[in-house]
Amino acid sequence: MKLLKSIGFYALVVIIVVVSVFPFYYAILTSFKSGTAIFQVDYWPKHFSMFNYRMVMTQGSFPLNLLNSLFVSSVVVVISLFLAITASFALARVKFRGRKLLLLTILSVSMFPQIAVLAGLFEMIRGLGLYNTLWSLILAYMIFTLPFTVWVLTTFMRDLPVELEEAAIVDGANSWTIVTKVFMPLMWPALVTTGLLAFIAAWNEFLFALTFVSNNDTRTVPVAIALLSGASEQEIPWGPIMAASVIVTVPLVILVLIFQRKIVAGLTAGGVKG
Repeated sequence: MKLLKSIGFYALVVIIVVVSVFPFYYAILTSFKSGTAIFQVDYWPKHFSMFNYRMVMTQGSFPLNLLNSLFVSSVVVVISLFLAITASFALARVKFRGRKLLLLTILSVSMFPQIAVLAGLFEMIRGLGLYNTLWSLILAYMIFTLPFTVWVLTTFMRDLPVELEEAAIVDGANSWTIVTKVFMPLMWPALVTTGLLAFIAAWNEFLFALTFVSNNDTRTVPVAIALLSGASEQEIPWGPIMAASVIVTVPLVILVLIFQRKIVAGLTAGGVKG
């Protein structure tokens, strides 16, 4: 019976891994094909051509779009974490009336679908004079990344020993010193987890990037890839699209592999008491 359970478990794991990894694997295979070879179904590499990668990186503004996505995602992470750290300290450590209601209100903002706030957000961005700039995307992305980071960091900070804060107060530390010198060194797993998830959300976002930016030089990579299309299905450049998709996905995979231990620690923090 145990043997059957083990076989079933590992079979399920293999199925999940194959289903998750196969689309990216096939995209990599397709990205190295050119000409009519793209339409041939192969599950093992038979063609190896860098033509699609050279085409993507040398024609159009795709390299600039990559830098735009990197800039927007990095700024969103930095601002979101800074605001989330200060807000989580107030929500977790400072007692005031309406604290729980405020936290639930912050979290409820992320429950609205993007399309529901698109029109109002567009008018606000146009009124601020940010339309067709990268700052419009930074403002829009923070509306959805900030509630998540505040909620996670508040939960994490609430579980930190109160004795650390009391000892710092006795030594004459103010609130800013407590946050930066006492709590932040202990919060690195949570900071890495929330920061990476915020980065991925900003890196992959499409709807706001399509709506608030109309210039090729200020577009981000999801929109740039979507615009790599022809007039008909036969004219769609599948090779360059697959190459661009691989280029965009590889940095995220590398980040996850580098910080995987801290991600696991951040996701499981606070799960065990005692």
